[in-house]
Amino acid sequence: MRKPERIFGRVREWQGLASFASAPSAETPAGASLGVISGRRRQGKSFLLQALAEETDGMYFAATEATEAESLRLFTEALTRHTREIPEHPFRDWNDAISSMFRSFRGRPVPVVIDGFPFLSRVTPSLPSIIQRELGPGGSGRESDLRLLLCGSAMSVMGSLLAGQAPLRGRAGLELVIHPFRYRDAAEFWGISDPRLAVLVHAIVGGTPAYRHEFTQGDAPADLDDFDAWVVRTVLNPQKPLFREARYLLAEESDIRDPALYHSVLAAIASGCTTNGGIANYIGRRSDQLTHPLNVLEDCGLIVRESDLFRSGRAQYRIVEPLITFYGAVMRRRWSELEIYRAESVWRSSRPAFLSQVVGPHFEALCRDFAREADESLYGGFPSEVGSGVIGDPANRTQIEIDVVVLAAQEPGRSRRVLSLGEAKWGEIMNGRHVERLGRARDLLAAKGYDTRETVLACYSGTGFTEDLRAEAARDGRLRLIGLDDLYWTR
Repeated sequence: MRKPERIFGRVREWQGLASFASAPSAETPAGASLGVISGRRRQGKSFLLQALAEETDGMYFAATEATEAESLRLFTEALTRHTREIPEHPFRDWNDAISSMFRSFRGRPVPVVIDGFPFLSRVTPSLPSIIQRELGPGGSGRESDLRLLLCGSAMSVMGSLLAGQAPLRGRAGLELVIHPFRYRDAAEFWGISDPRLAVLVHAIVGGTPAYRHEFTQGDAPADLDDFDAWVVRTVLNPQKPLFREARYLLAEESDIRDPALYHSVLAAIASGCTTNGGIANYIGRRSDQLTHPLNVLEDCGLIVRESDLFRSGRAQYRIVEPLITFYGAVMRRRWSELEIYRAESVWRSSRPAFLSQVVGPHFEALCRDFAREADESLYGGFPSEVGSGVIGDPANRTQIEIDVVVLAAQEPGRSRRVLSLGEAKWGEIMNGRHVERLGRARDLLAAKGYDTRETVLACYSGTGFTEDLRAEAARDGRLRLIGLDDLYWTR
């Protein structure tokens, strides 16, 4: 099944959906199959599934926030329109509806998409159990060729469908998470060929497809000189949907009961307080009081916990959605001014904070993404684990923070190989001092028992490198200089 031209990227996602939807019954002897599609809002899940239904003559049903009776009626109408079969008796409840749905699709694999599934399960908690029963022995799904796809944006709800002792655990033949576009794909999607501009735009809107057209009406910065004006006329413009989007992303999560607390937690992380203790100090709470909100934000897919690769038990939190970081660092504290159209003055005074608190950490994250996708030739081995870490330097009574740590896979009986240690600087021309610092870190790790004999020292810069450093890199085969062109155009 060829991917429609109107769908940008998403090649692997489409292949997975198409394979699941068209698998012949001989490959699924149990009858009907179940797939679960999830992902944060605005990632194009509905767009993909609508296209799949059109290409396969399948059924697409978009649930809405409604009572159980209304949702049942809307689903019945959609099923009737698609099958052109009027039920002999009105469905009394979802038991009748799900059973009838499975019996209506026989003869060939047909996908049936139920989008917005959390809306249905919230008012009918037994719905997953009903589906499980019909897929099991003696259920109507055993004699059906239906390919049922449940889709939703509430990550905590969708993640729990197949977890632990959930009714649908072990029933799914497809579990697909739709992520934002990777940074290179995002630049292509926005039509940006300047890598510096691409980083700046990605640091605000990330790889969320909906922000390109629906939320900006197709307005993209023409070039680097247009970037500041673009920020003012789109993200900081109260008339544009992007202006309030960061607030809505949090409000849409059903598990969040105290929005003020969660906004404060996100603001703390956006301001650079990334540890549990740092967040607690920022918002004036005890560390143990943050366990639940941090877990909820992780379940919602809004933050991620990243372990220190050199200190077990230490971790930092990072906001996954760049727009929330931008809101917390730039917009939240100046909200009243932005609402009365003072975006130009707010942006002029906030731009330094944007570069240091938003773009700097975001550039480091992009460099780690680059390292994860590197092949064997760049670091002398395939990256198994990529992250950041802190190395203690007792002699100098300091700590060395490493922005990009690349480790090889652990081999039994051998010291852990450190493929690369890297430092990332967005607004600073890098020189020999940065290499000396990395070299010191390499020596300290060797003393701790790591294998650093072939470790590559890497400098990642958004501004450039001195001529002396370029000459040193030309002589030293274990020194890499990675600029913006390498970051975006090297595959």
